[in-house]
Amino acid sequence: MQNQAILDLQEENKTLRSDLDALKGEFYKNNFSSSQNFNKDCTFNSRLRVPVYDSAPAICEVGDLIAIAGKLYICTVANTTFTLVGTQT
Repeated sequence: MQNQAILDLQEENKTLRSDLDALKGEFYKNNFSSSQNFNKDCTFNSRLRVPVYDSAPAICEVGDLIAIAGKLYICTVANTTFTLVGTQT
């Protein structure tokens, strides 16, 4: 009986370790790389730095943010168009 309890605990320990490894993999996969994909809602608790340019670069991906002369722009068409965000003065 005692041996069975030990085997059950060992099996539970193996399952918990496997679950923990899976959670670690999921956490690190989207948080600690040079390219981060935020596929969930996220809140920034610190500043979000946006690159500052004198004029819009020729190359961009849809969703890229830049600042020109203190105004925020977003790339709306890849490698073509940056659009002013909102009604900034």
